[in-house]
Amino acid sequence: MEEQKETLQRIISTLANKNDEIHNFIGMLNQTIQNVQINSSNVISELDDEFDALYSVLDEMKGSMAGTIQQEQARKIQALQNQLSQCSSALESSEELLELAAQSLDIKDPVKFSEAARQIKDRVTMASAFRISLKPEVSDSMTHLMVDFTRERHALQAVKFLPVPKAPVIDLAACLVIDNCITVSWRMPEEDNKVNHFALEYRKTNFDGLARVKDERSWELIDYIKATEYILSGLKFDTKYINIRVRACNKAVAGEYSDPVTLETKAFVFDLDNTSSHLNLKVEDSYVEWEPTGGKGQEKVKGKENKSRSGASPKKTSIGGKAMVKGSRDRFAGESYTVLGNNAIESGQHYWEVRAQKDCKSYSVGVAYKTLGKYDQLGKTNVSWCVHVNNWMQNTFAAKHNNKTKTLDIPAPDRLGVYCNFDGGQLTFYNAISKVPLHTFRMKFTQPLLPAFMIWCGGLAVSTGLQVPSVFTALQENQNGLRRSTSNLNNIAQ
Repeated sequence: MEEQKETLQRIISTLANKNDEIHNFIGMLNQTIQNVQINSSNVISELDDEFDALYSVLDEMKGSMAGTIQQEQARKIQALQNQLSQCSSALESSEELLELAAQSLDIKDPVKFSEAARQIKDRVTMASAFRISLKPEVSDSMTHLMVDFTRERHALQAVKFLPVPKAPVIDLAACLVIDNCITVSWRMPEEDNKVNHFALEYRKTNFDGLARVKDERSWELIDYIKATEYILSGLKFDTKYINIRVRACNKAVAGEYSDPVTLETKAFVFDLDNTSSHLNLKVEDSYVEWEPTGGKGQEKVKGKENKSRSGASPKKTSIGGKAMVKGSRDRFAGESYTVLGNNAIESGQHYWEVRAQKDCKSYSVGVAYKTLGKYDQLGKTNVSWCVHVNNWMQNTFAAKHNNKTKTLDIPAPDRLGVYCNFDGGQLTFYNAISKVPLHTFRMKFTQPLLPAFMIWCGGLAVSTGLQVPSVFTALQENQNGLRRSTSNLNNIAQ
């Protein structure tokens, strides 16, 4: 019966998961239907605008060309009217001369007739009727201003919906997640010289696989990308995955988005655990500040007396997937002004950064086992490793472990980087700006590690969700290669 219950429970779980997937898909379909309606209305509105603009251009062209015809008409009529006026004047003068000549034929006196004939001959020689052109100065044809829209008409009749660019294909093998950057690479399924630019959208998510409708962050847009590759930089990987999609755009229209891909963004994320910090510390997520009056109202504890309080059992919380015993706000006391991270390191390589306030007097940054004592200061036991910065009275910078101190003859940087390679047994502190290593502890870690911070007079800001910088990975690979080479040489020598 127990086996049947377990089987039935698995079936119920499978059905519940499938129901969730169907609910999500139904939500996606409903959203798609709504988008189709909205987008159709938008496209019709844009179509009206395009035709209105075309009508406006045609009306403007018609008015301009009609004006040109009217101007040509006025020019020709004016030229012909001028010519007509000249001809009318010449005709009038010629008719007067003709009448005078006819009258001269009736003169009987030879002398007078000879004189009249000479005068008429001179006037005829000078008459305008013999100097004017009897050909119209301009033609009555207006065919040079006629238009033929046959080609344009055919072009308009051939107008179709714009060719929409096809959806790009994201090259998952070429995508790279490193140094808090994501390199996204894509290609067009076929060559398209009309593509003007690309638009990329991304959003963070805790779900792998297809993008979902509910419980998702909104897409963030990066537009006008000219190349087929883009680097998303300055990211904080506070989720497990990131969805990415790309679409191509020509000068008039954007194509469909590519199938979204999901990239895994591995990074170590933790908050400062305010429930287990020293009472003199004010803790808010990724910031801790020392408060001299934080312990007022609580019995001051000195030395290692009164370590245990009432019989109240400590609370339990999950760290790194495992239950961990955690006390209340008296987890640390005395001069152990300590706060731990709320996520444990049990494997892999991880990185985070710490920035101290400029007026911070003293602070330590490192890691510790969960067994760190209530009154233990970081670096003074064999279960904690740290670098310590002291700006009180004199400036010192040192690495500490198991109550042993190594002075570091370099100034403490404004921002510290902490790189932990649990499996490789390496804890390295870096100048987070220059990526120059400051000190390295090498140890085989036997228990889960918690980020640990101790502060006096000042504040610390912690940045998590950071990718392990590639320079660390490359350095680790070189060191591993050197060790293998040394081992091979030793084997040969033996």
